[in-house]
Amino acid sequence: MSSFAHLHVHSEYSLLDGACRINELMDRVKELGQSAVAITDHGVMYGAIDFYRAAKAKGIHPVIGCEVYVAPKSRFDKNYTNGEWHRHLILLCENMQGYKNLIHMVSLSFSEGFYIKPRVDMELLQKYHDGLICLSACLAGDIPTKISNGDYDGAKEAALEFERIFGKGNFFLEVQDHGISKQRDVNRAIFHISEETGIPLVATNDAHYLTREDAKIQDVLMAIQMGKTVDDPTRMKFETDEFYIKSREEMEELFPNHPEALDNSVKIAERCKVDFEFGKYHLPMFDVPEGYTAKEYLVKLCDDGFKKRYPNDDGSIKERLQYEIDMISKMGFVDYFLIVSDFIAYAKNNDIPVGPGRGSAAGSIVSYCLGITDLDPIAYSLYFERFLNPERVSMPDIDIDFCYIRRPEVIEYVTEKYGKDHVAQIVTFGTMAARGAIRDVGRALSITYQETDVVAKQIPNELHITIDKALKINPELKTMYDNNEVVKNLIETARKLEGMPRHASTHAAGVVITKEPVDTYVPLARNDEQMVTQFTMVTLEELGLLKMDFLGLRNLTVIAEAEKLIRKHTPDFSIENVSTDDEETYAMLAQGKTMGVFQLESAGITNVVTGLKPHSIEDITAVVALYRPGPMQSIPQYIACKHDSSRVKYKHPLLEPILSVTYGCMVYQEQVMQVFQSLAGYSLGKADMVRRAMSKKKFKELEKERVNFIHGNEEMGIDGAVKRGVPESVAASIFDEILDFANYAFNKAHAVCYAVVSYRTAYLKCHYPCEYMAALLTSVLDSSDKIAEYILAARDMGIKVLPPDVNQSDDGFSASDGNIHFGLAAIKNVGRGFMKQLVTEREQNGKFKSFSDFIDRMYNKELNKRAVEGLIKAGAFDSMHVKRSQLLKVFESVIDSVTSSKRKNLEGQLDLFGMGEEIESTEITFPNIPELKKSEMLSMEKETTGLYLSGHPMDEYKELAALANASTIRHVIDDLKGEVQNPYFRDGMQVRLACVITKSRSRSTKNGQLMAYVNVEDMTGGLELVVFPSVLNQSSSYIKEDTAVLIEGKIDAREEDTPKIIVSNIYPLTEQQICSLKNNKNGSQLTQKQAANQSTEKLYVKVSSINSDDAKAATEILKNSTRGNIPVVFYEENTKKKLLSSRAMWINKDLSILEKLRFILGQDSVIMK
Repeated sequence: MSSFAHLHVHSEYSLLDGACRINELMDRVKELGQSAVAITDHGVMYGAIDFYRAAKAKGIHPVIGCEVYVAPKSRFDKNYTNGEWHRHLILLCENMQGYKNLIHMVSLSFSEGFYIKPRVDMELLQKYHDGLICLSACLAGDIPTKISNGDYDGAKEAALEFERIFGKGNFFLEVQDHGISKQRDVNRAIFHISEETGIPLVATNDAHYLTREDAKIQDVLMAIQMGKTVDDPTRMKFETDEFYIKSREEMEELFPNHPEALDNSVKIAERCKVDFEFGKYHLPMFDVPEGYTAKEYLVKLCDDGFKKRYPNDDGSIKERLQYEIDMISKMGFVDYFLIVSDFIAYAKNNDIPVGPGRGSAAGSIVSYCLGITDLDPIAYSLYFERFLNPERVSMPDIDIDFCYIRRPEVIEYVTEKYGKDHVAQIVTFGTMAARGAIRDVGRALSITYQETDVVAKQIPNELHITIDKALKINPELKTMYDNNEVVKNLIETARKLEGMPRHASTHAAGVVITKEPVDTYVPLARNDEQMVTQFTMVTLEELGLLKMDFLGLRNLTVIAEAEKLIRKHTPDFSIENVSTDDEETYAMLAQGKTMGVFQLESAGITNVVTGLKPHSIEDITAVVALYRPGPMQSIPQYIACKHDSSRVKYKHPLLEPILSVTYGCMVYQEQVMQVFQSLAGYSLGKADMVRRAMSKKKFKELEKERVNFIHGNEEMGIDGAVKRGVPESVAASIFDEILDFANYAFNKAHAVCYAVVSYRTAYLKCHYPCEYMAALLTSVLDSSDKIAEYILAARDMGIKVLPPDVNQSDDGFSASDGNIHFGLAAIKNVGRGFMKQLVTEREQNGKFKSFSDFIDRMYNKELNKRAVEGLIKAGAFDSMHVKRSQLLKVFESVIDSVTSSKRKNLEGQLDLFGMGEEIESTEITFPNIPELKKSEMLSMEKETTGLYLSGHPMDEYKELAALANASTIRHVIDDLKGEVQNPYFRDGMQVRLACVITKSRSRSTKNGQLMAYVNVEDMTGGLELVVFPSVLNQSSSYIKEDTAVLIEGKIDAREEDTPKIIVSNIYPLTEQQICSLKNNKNGSQLTQKQAANQSTEKLYVKVSSINSDDAKAATEILKNSTRGNIPVVFYEENTKKKLLSSRAMWINKDLSILEKLRFILGQDSVIMK
C-alpha cells in the first residue's frame, strides 16, 4: 500500500490554533495523491459538515472525528489536583452510530464536563464507544503522558483499557514524530507496548497547518489567541515547524521500520463511512388536543380565525385558504404551523408585543387566520407561493419580531413546552475581516499601533471588503505594500488569516426545535452558559432541522410602552385599532419630521419621504422597499410618477392592475410573479421559480423562460404572452425589463409589515408625542448619545424633558401634563430595587408630601445617603419647592435624625403611656441660603444622569457657535455612520466645533510627555477629543470640566470605534476670540515663500528626483492629507536641490502623514525640523 491518510488534522475550527483551511486542505491532500483525510478539531465539531461537503466536492473520502479532552477522573469534578490535567484522545466515526455517539459525547463535554475545556470521561467512553475508532493522540494523550512521566506499566495498562472499551481492532496506538526528542522517546515505548499487547500502530502527523512554510502563520495565530506577540518568550508555541500535511514519502522517512503504521492510516480511513442526508426534514410534533389529528386541528384553528378575519367572504378567499391548507399538509408542514401559532398565541395572551409579520409569511392566509401575522394578504396583493412554493419544496421560514425585553419569555415557553434537550440556540462565528486581520497580525508581530493603524486605515470601510480587493482599488496601499518590507509581511500574513473564524458566539435570534433531543442530530456547545448548536443556521436547515428566528424589535417595545402611558388617560386605546389613513400623520412625515419613526429616521430616507409625501401604507411600503442600493436609482422616477399621473406609462394594459399601486414602477417580487401569471399564464409557483432564477442570474434557464414567456409552453401549461394578446416585441421588452430589475425587486410582504410598524410609530409621534417620545427615550436608556439626540428632538417638538421627580417619575421615562420626566432607573447610585420600592410606595400610599415624608416612608426600604444625594442632584425633589442647595445642606442630618428616632423606637425607649420625652418634630428647618448657580445644577445633573436636563451649558453660547460657523457634533457623527446619502464629513477632514468639556483624563506618551483624552458635548451629542502634547502645552488652561470651548481639529474615524477629533487648536468660546480668528483669516496674505520663511518648522522629504516614482507617491499622500501651515520641502538626491512644494501640499502636524511617508521613503527620508 503506497498511500497515506492524515487522521489527526486541525482545521480553522480549532479556533486560533488550527490553520488548515478546509478548502485548501482538500487541494493539498489531492496534490499529494492521497484519497482520504480526517478532521479532528480540539473538543469541537464546528467544521464537520463544511469539511464533509468540501471533501466530497474534491473526490476526497472524509473521515469525521474529534480530538476530545478526557478528564483525569470524573467529568463532574471541576478541579485539578496533584498535577493531573485533561488528556487528549482521537475519536473517529466508523459509521452513523459512531457519529451519533460522538456528537452526544461532545455535547455532554460542554453541558456536564466543561472545566477550562469541554471534557468527556471514561464513563462516557464506555457508554458511547459503539461505532468509534480510537487513537491514542499526541504527546498530550494519556498514554504518552504516562510514558513521559516514567510510568510505562501505567501506559500499558491504559492502552489495554482503551482496547477493552473500544474492542480489538478499534483502538490504535498513535505514533508521531515532529522532530521533538521527547516524542521519539515516547515512540520507542509505544512500539514496545504494541509488541507486548498486539495493539496495532498508526502513524499520524499532528497537522495544524498545510505546509512547512505555513508554520509562521500558525505561530501568529497562536499569539493572537493568547494576546501576546510572537517574540514573547513566555508564550506557548510549537517547538518545530513539522506540524503540517506531509506526503507518504515524508512519513516513511520518519517511520522506515513501521510501514504497517502508515498502511493502517488508510485502512482506518476506508472503514470510516459516514454519509449525511441533506434535505430530509426532522420536524418536531405538536401535541394536539385529544380527538384531533394535526391536520384536523390546523383546519379548526384556521376556520376559527377565518370567521374573525373574513366575516363577509363570498367564498373566493375560503377557497384560497383550503388550497393553502392542502399544500401545507402535502408538504408535511402542518406541525410547523401549529408550533409557530402556539408560541405566538402564548405571547399575545401574555401581552408580549408581537410584530404584525415579517418576511414572506405575511403572504399566507393560513398565517393570517392563525394569528401568526396580522396583515391581510388579500388587501396587499401578497402571495402564498412567495412564502411556500409547492413547485419547489423547501422549509418554510417564519421569522417573528417580539418585544426585545420580553423575547426571552417566549424562548423560555418554547423550551419548557418541548423540553430543554429539544430546544437550543444557534452558534455563529466572528471571522477575521480585512481590517481586523491587519490589526490582529500587527499586534502579534510587535508592529506599533501607529504603524499598523496607517495600514489598516487604507482598507476601505465597506461591507465584504477583502485585502486583495483593497490592494486593487487603493494605490496608496499598493505603494506601501510594494515599497516597505514590514508592510508587505504584515499584509501577506493577514491575507492568510483573513476570513478565518476568530471566536464562536450565539446567534442573536436563531432557535432550533427538534423532534428528538437536539444532540441526536447535531453537536452542542456552551456559550456564556447557553447551550448552542455547533453548526450554523444554514447547515441546520440543510440537515432538515426546524430553525426559527425569535427576533427582538426595539420599536415593538416602544409602541407597547407608549400604549401603556396613553392608557393612563385613554384606557381603551389600542394602536391596532387606529386608522391607517390619518392625514395628520402623513402630513407630519411629508414635513420630514421622522426622528424616532421606525425605518424612516435616517437623513437619506427622510429626504425620500419629504419628496414622496406618502399618503398611504402602500407609499411607506414602497419607500422601505426602494431605499436600498440598486433600486434607489428608481426613486426619482417613482416620486415623479406619484405627483404627475401623466408620466405613468404601461407597456401593455394588462400591466395596469399590477403596477398602478406603484405608479407604473416595478418595485416588488410579487409584482414580477403577477406579471408572469397575468401576461403569460404561469402558475404562481412557476412564476416564483423564474423570479429566483432571475435574481441568481441563471442565464441558461432564463433563455428557455424567455421563449416560454413570449410564446408559451404547452407541456408546462403556459399560454405565453402572444397568445394572451401581447405583441411579441412588447412581451420581449417586458421580459427584459423584469430581468434587469428582478435582482433588486424586494419582498413586498416584508416591506408592508415594516411599513405598518413605521406608520404606527409615526401615528403615535403625531398624536401622542409626549407619551411616544417618553417610550422612545426609555428604550435607549443605555445609550446617552441616543438619549441626547431624542431629547433634542423632543425639545424641537415643544416638549420639555424635566428632571426626574419622586412624585411623577416611573422607572422609565414618563409623560405628564405635556412634559416628559426623566426615568428614575437612569439615575446613578440609586439602585434598581430602591427605585421600584419608591414607585410602589407612592402608588400604594400616595405622593410624598415633603422631603421629610419621603425619608420617613422610604427609611425601611433600601434608602441610603448616596441614593438620596443622587436624587437631589438630579432634581428629583424640585417639585417640593425646596432649593437643591438647601437639601444638599441638610439631607445627611435628616437621615441621621430619622435613623436615631427609629432606633429609639426599636429599643423600646419611648414611653408607651405617653409619659416619656416628647418626640422631636420631623419637620425640617431649611437654612436660608441661595440656590446653586445654573451651571452648578447642570453639572450635578450631568454627574447623576449623564445628561443635562434642566438646560444645557451651550444654551447661552448658541449665538457664538453660529458666529464661529461651528458644525454640530451630530452632523459629524451621522455623516461618518454612512447613513447619509451625500455625507459632507469624512475621515481626515478638518472640523470646527463649539462645545462644552464634560470630562478629561491625561496619560503619558512613550516619550514621557502628557497628552489628554477629552469628552465634549454640544446640544446635539458628544464625542471624544485626542489632544497631543504640543497642543496640550498651549491649551491646558482651557481644558476644564463645564468650560465652553471652540475646537479645531481633524476627524479620526476608525471602524471599531466612534469617531474622534485629533485637536489642532483649542480656544475659549468668546466673541473676542472668534473675532480675532476671523481677523487673522481675513488679514494680509503672505506669499508662499514669505510664509515658508516665517514658519517655525518645515517638513523635509528626501526623494531620488522630483519626477521619480517615490516622489509621485509622496505627492499623492500630501495632496490627500488635510491642508495646513507647515511647509513641505523636497530634497532631490540627484541634484542636491531643495524645492518648496505648492501650498496645496502643506500639512498640519499629523503623525499619521509622517508615518505614511516613512513607510514609502524610509525613516531617515522624512524629517520635521
